[in-house]
Amino acid sequence: MTGPAKAAGVTRAEYCVVACAEAWRGDGEILASPMGTVPAIGARLAKLTFSPDLLLTDGEAMLIGDVPAVGSASELIEGWLPYRQHLAMVTGGKRHVMMGASQVDRFGNQNISCIGDWEQPKRQLLGSRGAPVNTLNNPTSYWVPRHSTRVFVAHVDMVSGVGYDRAAAAGKTATRFHEIRRVVSDLAVLDFDTPDRSMRIRSLHPGVSAQQVRDATGFPLVIPDDVPVTREPTDDELRLIREVIDPRALRDREVRA
Repeated sequence: MTGPAKAAGVTRAEYCVVACAEAWRGDGEILASPMGTVPAIGARLAKLTFSPDLLLTDGEAMLIGDVPAVGSASELIEGWLPYRQHLAMVTGGKRHVMMGASQVDRFGNQNISCIGDWEQPKRQLLGSRGAPVNTLNNPTSYWVPRHSTRVFVAHVDMVSGVGYDRAAAAGKTATRFHEIRRVVSDLAVLDFDTPDRSMRIRSLHPGVSAQQVRDATGFPLVIPDDVPVTREPTDDELRLIREVIDPRALRDREVRA
């Protein structure tokens, strides 16, 4: 099973931008918190098209009223968003964050803390930071710019973000607001819309086969009989991506396929 070839002139990075943008579709007036270049472009694209009520920040402590190009300063500051208020939005479910993942497993447990045994890890990473609170209180998605068996693993070395199996084991207080909505990689879009909440392929980027995604994943994936292809950007979306949001083509540094 292979997706069709890419439309003429549309890059893999641009398909990834659209896939990230789609994660925020229908979210309404909540804070979009993209982490990474492609998610940042995706959030801005969603804001300028089908999710106009999304709230964006300058990446520090200000809510912005415009949609500047990635890497450019805002010219319209709407409000102050200090850290304490940001945390209140997180715990109140008024945010949808798209985080990175150094490791993620078939039930959506995510690791950004360390690689190897906790007692003596091989690599020290960021630390869990806000991942546990994010995953238990507001919608969370993940962005993986290099889909491989090093990232998509059978078991994460440490649970930073809580997956569906661990949330279920912890009970209703953990599952009440728990939602891992999407995992977007440079090969595919994945979700957990399965009976046991294990990861499945939601769509394949053009030119990518299901076997290619399977080979780059360290656990069994649910693969529907008829996997759709990640949708193409519209002409207007391409114009916004290329001329308004990311005129310096920073997206191509993160996804080179």
